[in-house]
Amino acid sequence: MEWMGVNELRERYLAFFESKNHVRLKSAPLVPQDDASLLLINSGMAPLKKYFLGQDTIPGNRACSCQKCIRTPDIERVGKTSRHGTFFEMLGNFSFGDYFKEDATKWAWEFLTEDLGIPADILWPSVFEDDDEAAEIWVKNRGVPPERVVRLGREDNFWEHGAGPCGPSSEIYVDRGEKYGCGSPDCAVGCDCDRYVEIWNLVFTQFNSDGNGNYTPLEKPNIDTGMGLERLACYMQGVDNLFEIDTMQKIMQHVCRFAGVEYKKDEKTDVSLRVITDHIRSTVFMVGDGVVPQNEGRGYVLRRLLRRAARHGRLLGIEGEFLHEVAGTVIQENETAYPELTENKEYIVKVIKVEEERFLKTIAQGMDLLQQILDRVESLSIDQGRMISGEDAFRLYDTFGFPLDLTREIAEDRGIAIDEDAFVSFMQQQRERARKAREAQGAVSWDEDVLADADIHDEFIGYTEMKATTKILQVVQDGKLSDSVSEGDEAVIVLERTPFYAESGGQVGDTGIINVGKSIFKVHDCRKSPTGHFLHIGEVLGGFFSPGDMATVVIDKKRRRDIMRNHTATHLLQAALREVLGGHVHQAGSMVDGELCRFDFTHFSAVTSEQLAAVEKKVNKWILEAIPVSVNEMPMEDAKKKGAMALFGDKYSDIVRVCEIGGASVELCGGTHVENTARIGLFKILRESSVAAGVRRIEGVTGKGVLGLIADQENTLHAACEALKCANPAELAAKAQAMAAQVKELQKQVEALNGKLTGSQLDSLTDNMPKIGPVRFVSSVLGNMGTDALKQAADKLKDKFPDIVGVVVTMDEEKATLLVFAGKEAVAAGIHAGKLVRQVAELAGGSGGGRPDTAMGGSSDLSKINDAVVAAPGIIEAMLAEKK
Repeated sequence: MEWMGVNELRERYLAFFESKNHVRLKSAPLVPQDDASLLLINSGMAPLKKYFLGQDTIPGNRACSCQKCIRTPDIERVGKTSRHGTFFEMLGNFSFGDYFKEDATKWAWEFLTEDLGIPADILWPSVFEDDDEAAEIWVKNRGVPPERVVRLGREDNFWEHGAGPCGPSSEIYVDRGEKYGCGSPDCAVGCDCDRYVEIWNLVFTQFNSDGNGNYTPLEKPNIDTGMGLERLACYMQGVDNLFEIDTMQKIMQHVCRFAGVEYKKDEKTDVSLRVITDHIRSTVFMVGDGVVPQNEGRGYVLRRLLRRAARHGRLLGIEGEFLHEVAGTVIQENETAYPELTENKEYIVKVIKVEEERFLKTIAQGMDLLQQILDRVESLSIDQGRMISGEDAFRLYDTFGFPLDLTREIAEDRGIAIDEDAFVSFMQQQRERARKAREAQGAVSWDEDVLADADIHDEFIGYTEMKATTKILQVVQDGKLSDSVSEGDEAVIVLERTPFYAESGGQVGDTGIINVGKSIFKVHDCRKSPTGHFLHIGEVLGGFFSPGDMATVVIDKKRRRDIMRNHTATHLLQAALREVLGGHVHQAGSMVDGELCRFDFTHFSAVTSEQLAAVEKKVNKWILEAIPVSVNEMPMEDAKKKGAMALFGDKYSDIVRVCEIGGASVELCGGTHVENTARIGLFKILRESSVAAGVRRIEGVTGKGVLGLIADQENTLHAACEALKCANPAELAAKAQAMAAQVKELQKQVEALNGKLTGSQLDSLTDNMPKIGPVRFVSSVLGNMGTDALKQAADKLKDKFPDIVGVVVTMDEEKATLLVFAGKEAVAAGIHAGKLVRQVAELAGGSGGGRPDTAMGGSSDLSKINDAVVAAPGIIEAMLAEKK
């Protein structure tokens, strides 16, 4: 048996099964395609569900793959053990109703013993306890001694997940020798020690379960195998754990150089090294597949991994950003199998660097707040319950980006727990607010599982046609197939041939009319079912519609042409952005309809007005050049040679549709486009904004949208001229500047008067200031005062009375603002204005903080303000006593 690197092992496996007539499948993106049940791909079989369910086929019904996977349930254990990781590669060979147990075991045995040279006498197959067939195959056909074929129970050797396809499995274990054993005389396959390690699992999917313990044999049984590449590499390289295989060590050694430490010298250091090595690998692959750091979903998983790695970098003494540089090593070690990492290196490194910078800017503030929270919790008695509240944990997450597990880890070091149930409650409240906000914006929800299993065949002809005569195949009402629908009914219609574009790739669905004689069905939207059927959603305006009827269908041509203008404009917009901002710009989402084009893209700061002007100028230049737009289908490899840009994280078929606009833009796209850029008319940017960390959005209009915008702006100018008494728009700027200067001068006068008024009010309070130990105390609840004037007056009092401590409240109808200030002598005596304002504000259900000499707080519960201020002297006494 010879030593083999990870990259060689991966290629040896795939090449071996290609020689057995398996189709080599490229790893699917980590972001699931058309599978809402998964947040991230977590197994080699997950992207192949459609093949096992018979929704799609592979030539020859055999396949092999090396699939990227992410699993995070045990993230807290990563680094603390030598086994746990979040990213792994799963080797697998699959049969979709083709070969079964005989060939699956034969090829597994051949690959391990002949291709890799692993001694047969240290391999131990296991089988399900009732699977006599598999046991006999291992003994009689593979030549394994009967005593080395181990029968295990359902928990170990039967693959089942609720109702559906299931079956027994056979695992192959390698005996690593007595030195890895537990020393027990009963140590054998199935023991939890490190001696017998499972390296390959062969699942024989031969039954269909009804979920109630009843199993029906499948007409065509399947094979689904899985072998962890990293685990196999551990054995082939003679190392003890995944962090010591060649590719992982190169990543870790890069981290060691940054930190100036060595691996295996200190366990605490090793934990941080393992966390960083694992997490940066996961991060690179996730970003490479289009995931961006966010506070929800898979974006939250990414942010959590990145920030956990960054924190462990700080624990190693690394100052500043470093993860983006280590990312380069991850890419280099994996570029052979995943060349897209190198293609997108600039973007991947940029995303990681920006997120790391953002975290380092906020972590100091967040750590200060967490330290205050921990100090406060530790000061409580055991009876009071030493626990971080869910509200505090959520504030750390929502304001400072502290993932819950990061707060938990730091708190556990101090022996303090978190009220996680309450944290979850706050998270749910936030999601509910977000959901209501989406509903308020008109977000539509619709059950797209209609007709998922219908055996019908429809055809899209909308690239070249805008009307057609066709047959109605199915009518759906209230989620069920219907014999007919009539006037007033809302329904879904499936046509044999349709010119209606179904919402996809950011382009909205077409609208229009379906006629059967004088019967009218108004199509409000068109979408695709999970199985690719075109669903025409709308209502019957008159007459009847039934399956089998011949219909005349016409899309809204005017709206479609507007959509085409906007869609082609987004392609030009992306090309212009890449020229002006840089090659890191990639599409992160889009929406085009008849009114505007919205384009989301990766960029890490606001686009300046000068840059926006340059982008707009470039787009309009291409429009005025009247460049022909060609759309052609071609093999993916040919599209790549043309330099066609693809959407991050999307998986494409072997034949793709390429939209080419002269030398300006080449993109993969399934949408509809104008035939010449001149038909766009003009392009105008409406606004630029932030969508998420590292993602910006531009909204623009074309054609008649630009004309409407010009008309609206002219109306606004004329209205402004009338309001400001200008003779014409040319005088408007000068008039506005003059009025702004006048308003500014009046504001200064008002602020001066407020300052005098506030100063006199506070001065009057100093006539009788009670002593609290070495300090003098003043407090007041005033009306609605400006905070700037209040601070100026407080600064004067601190200069006049160095031993003063003041608690002043200003209120309007909705909230109270607290100002706490302390003179130099009062601070020296132990007063901290930031801590004082926080404790006073909390008594009123609010919050606050600030410097030792000046701090601000607030509360919306006005009924508690007076009681909170009355409690201030007692808090001051406690601070002074603590100083002593």
